[in-house]
Amino acid sequence: MLENIFTLLMLVMLQAVLGFDNLLYISLESKRAPKEKQAYVRRIGILLAIALRIALLFVLINVIEYFQDPIFSFPFEGVLTGNFNIHSLIVLGGGIFIIYTAIKEIWHMIGHTQMDTAVDKDRQPSSLNKVITMIVIMNLVFSFDSILSAMALTNVFWVMATAIVIGGLLMIVLSDKVSEFLEKNRMYEVLGLFILFIVGIMLVTEGGELATLTIFDNPIEHMSKTTFYFVIVILVVVDIVQSKYQKKLLAEKERVQKEISNKES
Repeated sequence: MLENIFTLLMLVMLQAVLGFDNLLYISLESKRAPKEKQAYVRRIGILLAIALRIALLFVLINVIEYFQDPIFSFPFEGVLTGNFNIHSLIVLGGGIFIIYTAIKEIWHMIGHTQMDTAVDKDRQPSSLNKVITMIVIMNLVFSFDSILSAMALTNVFWVMATAIVIGGLLMIVLSDKVSEFLEKNRMYEVLGLFILFIVGIMLVTEGGELATLTIFDNPIEHMSKTTFYFVIVILVVVDIVQSKYQKKLLAEKERVQKEISNKES
């Protein structure tokens, strides 16, 4: 029992670390719903995802080998080769969709000059069911890493299931906090979308490695979590420095304009 409890604590921490990218996607995706329903959408989406994660865990425990069996392959030697299974297709599909979503939202932002009004007015709210469905589906895509990592640490079902539930409940709490932060600090929404873009690249490279994909004899290698978090830290630091420098330039510009105005008067 003591060993199971220790493993449970390890799995909860693992869920928290691996769930950051998922949390960011949930916070950004929920903005598609009407404002008064966004918190409800996040909670329902995550609760449904918890139930489906446990079901997925049960399925993976019993039929894991079928997820790893090749379904089809690319036999173009020297140009494009790969052996695709269900696991690799799910991860690849999720990564491509996230890249598409991030690019679409970034393009949507730069198409307007007034961020606080035009963007939100032009974006048509999606139906609650559609947003909840996307949160659940992408939650399952992100859950493969955490479930497979959990299976590597223990084979006790209740330990893994409990870790999933605790991780999901923490995600509900943190998703509200992240969404509130992005709402109050709109400048960081762009940073969040670029981080989401990198998440998509990470999933695509992971799916490519799972499929042993090679392009012109160059094998696709997955982006490690260490590299992922390092890139995020660099992006955040650059954004903070740029923001402070921009404020300094604006203050200097206002000072110069005030001096010119005083001389003219």
